[in-house]
Amino acid sequence: MSVPQSPAGRWSVTVDRTVCNGSAICIGTAPGRFRLQDRKSQPVAAEIAPDETVLDAAESCPWEALTVTDLETGTVLAPEQ
Repeated sequence: MSVPQSPAGRWSVTVDRTVCNGSAICIGTAPGRFRLQDRKSQPVAAEIAPDETVLDAAESCPWEALTVTDLETGTVLAPEQ
């Protein structure tokens, strides 16, 4: 998935922990960007520079527990609606 963004852009990464089942698919897809806490996923950082692997992780989550948002525009980048 290719999302146009400026190099200086920032993204917000959130995990809905009420939906997450702790499968760790996101950790395998985007190593270093997510961790498990209390058997649920959590982003390592709430704001990140654009990173395609984080988009892939959000798209790979079968529960759609991850959301990636462009902070400049407020556009939800993943998961695709």
